[in-house]
Order: sequence, then C-alpha cells, then structure tokens
Amino acid sequence: MPAKKSADELLEDIHERLELLVNLVALLITSEKSVTEGARSLKMAGLDNQTIAAVLNTSPGTIRVLTANLRVKLGRGRSGHGKHS
Repeated sequence: MPAKKSADELLEDIHERLELLVNLVALLITSEKSVTEGARSLKMAGLDNQTIAAVLNTSPGTIRVLTANLRVKLGRGRSGHGKHS
C-alpha cells in the first residue's frame, strides 16, 4: 500500500496540476495567433509575464514590450488616466 502524502505534498501536486492546466489553456488560446496577439490575449486574461513568456517560448522582457501599451489602452497607465473611446 502506498504511503499517505503529507498536506504539503498534496498541495504541491495540486499546484503542479493547476500550472499544467493554465499552460494548456494558454496554448489553446494562442495556438493560431501571432506572438503579439497571444501575449496580449494572455495578459488580458490575467497571466503574468513569466508565464506568458514560457507559453510563447520567448523572454519576459519581450512580453513586457508587447503588452506595455495595453496599460494605456485599458486605462492603467502610470497616471491612472486612460483614454476612453
């Protein structure tokens, strides 16, 4: 009979599975998009630059550049005053 896992081991297993699911969904979302479109879609979905970079096989710096203007478009610029159309 296998030994019971500790709470920490169970949490780690759950974390790993959730991370896998996030990556799979991200791949589905971006499968037919350019890197720029994919980065923007995933950023708008709330993923961080590290995760987006891993999914799109690029660097977090590239993701930061590709998504920088989203803050302005979404009204999240440094001044807090975005353009409204």
